[in-house]
Amino acid sequence: MLTADLLLTGYQIGIFPMADLDGSIGWYAPDPRAVLPLDQFHVPKTLAKTVRRGVFEVEVNRDFEGTVRACAAPAPGREVTWISEDVVHAYSELHRMGLAHSVECWRDGDFAGGLYGVALGGAFFGESMVSRQRDASKVALVALVERLRAGGFAMLDTQMTTPHLERFGVTEIPRAVFERDLEAALRVRGDWWALDR
Repeated sequence: MLTADLLLTGYQIGIFPMADLDGSIGWYAPDPRAVLPLDQFHVPKTLAKTVRRGVFEVEVNRDFEGTVRACAAPAPGREVTWISEDVVHAYSELHRMGLAHSVECWRDGDFAGGLYGVALGGAFFGESMVSRQRDASKVALVALVERLRAGGFAMLDTQMTTPHLERFGVTEIPRAVFERDLEAALRVRGDWWALDR
């Protein structure tokens, strides 16, 4: 059974869980590993306009479990996801401990999209993102990076890369380099709430 303590142990050594189709939990350590260097984050011009226009109301932790469940929901071309009920419960437990967070976009009172992940030391482990309205998850990513920069975080782990993430500057590094950088990032005291003070 997946627990908050197991998650914490896994993240500290650079592995993360995913549920298989039968619901069993597997642990993964990709090589290379995808990270988004916070000092090289690139916001495409059209997205920057969307952010400036304030199309979405950006919230933090307004509905953490709802965000995780939205990420788990089937979508065209993705009928099954790696987010099982065990995963939802374990991350919700981490959230109650103040270590898992969501960045959400809302519009006219409706959830439009967002992302969630885990903050440990100066590392943020991005887990999943979802859009119900165009650009919502991208706006949430921009807000996440702003928050991590303000809080002195040293690492944003995206685990694996996608064409979607590559547009923002995600890069792949050898696992050995990731482990070294992770060890350093965990010694940093990141402040998730710095932006709100």
